[in-house]
Amino acid sequence: MKILIVEDEPLAAAQLAANIAALKPEAQIVAVCDTVKSAVNWLKNNPAPDLSFFDIQLGDGLSFEIFEKADFRQPVIFITAFNQYAIQSFKVNSIDYMLKPIDRNDLERALTKYENLTQPKTSGITTQALEEIIASLKKKNYKERFLVKVGTHLRVVETKDVLYFYSLQKGTYLKLNDGKDYLLDNSLEQVEELVDPSAFFRINRKYLVSLKSISDVITYSNSRLKLKVQNPVDNEFLVAREKVKEFKEWLEGKG
Repeated sequence: MKILIVEDEPLAAAQLAANIAALKPEAQIVAVCDTVKSAVNWLKNNPAPDLSFFDIQLGDGLSFEIFEKADFRQPVIFITAFNQYAIQSFKVNSIDYMLKPIDRNDLERALTKYENLTQPKTSGITTQALEEIIASLKKKNYKERFLVKVGTHLRVVETKDVLYFYSLQKGTYLKLNDGKDYLLDNSLEQVEELVDPSAFFRINRKYLVSLKSISDVITYSNSRLKLKVQNPVDNEFLVAREKVKEFKEWLEGKG
């Protein structure tokens, strides 16, 4: 049995290889790849292995990309840090999956399952299945509330009530419908990663605005756009020139 390991954590890869050797001395580890790119290159230049172990999240992407880029349809056992409920959707499309840290009993069960396979249809993963898996993994739960400090008290602010976030004198603030401002512990870059990109857009280095806050969009000098927003802290809500095209697509719901 020739086995390929795709894992970006050297210690995890070494432990997996050692456990495989202990359980299946006849097995041969033909390669250990640590990125999508290196795995694709190896598969394009070598005979397909009998079985592969793929960590899902690698440094340069999701290992599902390997199937498409290398036209790879061989049996795979996935290794993942996701909990079992998040990955039930693709269990039937793979040989098996193992949660980190890998338990040797789970590994033995997965190897036995592979050896017992007799149905050809279970040895491959369809493109449609891959697309569904990738889409499900890309789904993100965006931040619904922020905790802000008001004097000696803490207040919960609903993200849906925020008109915009902005940076001012090394601080990051949010502006509410009622016109009040609250200081956050996060940087504007961090906030941008936390909120739903379909509802908020980073128009420049200073402002992250919500769609509902915008009352008007005006063409402005130097190929920029000027926004009229509710409760503005100043009159310069300008969409940076390099962001204008993306901003227009966002307004149309293409983001």
